[in-house]
Amino acid sequence: MTNTFDLILKNGTVVNHDGEGLRDIGVRDGKIAEIGISSNADAAEIIDCSGLHVLPGVIDTQVHFREPGPTHKEDLESGSRAAVLGGVTAVFEMPNTSPLTVTQEAIEDKLNRAAGKVDHGGMFCDHAFYVGATHGNPVELAELEMLPGVCGVKIFMGASTGDLLVEDDEGVRAVLAHGQRRVAIHSEDEYLLREGKAKAREGDWTSHPEARSAEAAVRCTERLLKLARETGRRIHVLHISTADEIPMLAAAKDVATCEVTPQHLTLEAPDCYERLKAFAQMNPPIRDARHREGLWYGLRQGVFDVIGSDHAPHTVDEKSKPYPQSPSGMPGVQTYVPLMLNHVAEGRLSLARFVDLACHGANRVFGIAGKGRLAMGYDADFTIVDLKEKRTITNDWSATKSGWTPFDGMKVTGWPVGTIIRGRKVMWGDEIIGDAAGKPVRFQETLGR
Repeated sequence: MTNTFDLILKNGTVVNHDGEGLRDIGVRDGKIAEIGISSNADAAEIIDCSGLHVLPGVIDTQVHFREPGPTHKEDLESGSRAAVLGGVTAVFEMPNTSPLTVTQEAIEDKLNRAAGKVDHGGMFCDHAFYVGATHGNPVELAELEMLPGVCGVKIFMGASTGDLLVEDDEGVRAVLAHGQRRVAIHSEDEYLLREGKAKAREGDWTSHPEARSAEAAVRCTERLLKLARETGRRIHVLHISTADEIPMLAAAKDVATCEVTPQHLTLEAPDCYERLKAFAQMNPPIRDARHREGLWYGLRQGVFDVIGSDHAPHTVDEKSKPYPQSPSGMPGVQTYVPLMLNHVAEGRLSLARFVDLACHGANRVFGIAGKGRLAMGYDADFTIVDLKEKRTITNDWSATKSGWTPFDGMKVTGWPVGTIIRGRKVMWGDEIIGDAAGKPVRFQETLGR
């Protein structure tokens, strides 16, 4: 008897909890129905994945898509377009928009925008939104974090782009004391950042890691871990940039998970600032070789739980201002997968470890319901890659409104060939297929809300 599916991925090398192997995958009703299906199976659509690797759908748990607010540099539609072109199936978007995402009304507005009910056709990838913490809303956060489409709470302990800031221990303690879901934190000590402004040399981007020092990151993470233990709250420390934070975070795995970005693993100061100037400027900064190697050590030792791109675009004109007037942030959601596959090709990490960081980690850290694994019953989200394809990353390939990438001209080995979300082919061969049809990500802690 013929086994019938909606979609079959045929002849691909599947990479999942079981290792790597040639297996066909059957999809039915947007879910993975069977792995290793019989040869007489049939489907309405069959995709030949010969020579390709089929990964669980990559999830980027930190992006800034700027909407509502300065949408001249990005919006939810354009950011999600860049995501799926880069092989990313779902994103978690940050709250430092304008207005800030700090109320139920603001969250509902973002969900409406993502669904194509405001200004554009909506988001191509699945999505969730952080709610921002302020000094004025700790009590409300316990309810806000439980709303559908919310991935958690975000605290800025150091000022970055936008107006969100909770810099003091009392304020952070109040946020951590209200609610139960894991809280994501930008960990830079605001008091040291204010002192460090005097170290910013006009027109000299090599001074950025001095103005926003390693000490500012380390001191803030020390404070944060103490507060997490004091309140018994789970935390997630974003975009780690120093070697010195690795042993601290390794000793706090009971309360703290952490993230590393592709750019902190790939770029190195002072070279990146000399070559790219403002186009290498982000918060926390790209640091020197000692810190970069410390991050790779932490990755090899299993300290990092996820990779996030911290996609945060600005226009070329904005970036062309002299330092320190130039804004911090760079696009990254589209280059996330190619950069990390290139590190796989060059032997810095295994493909299994990449999948753990890009897919399984998000599932574990945030308690995602039905995403982040390539297993029966999960959403049929796949990032299909050619590990042998040699390409050059270019500004012309970038779909972000900013129109540039700090990795323009970089030759890489490994490329996303296809993006499939809930059984629907969304990107294939650098072409987006069909209309935007992204849906909110669901979470175990908020099911039924």
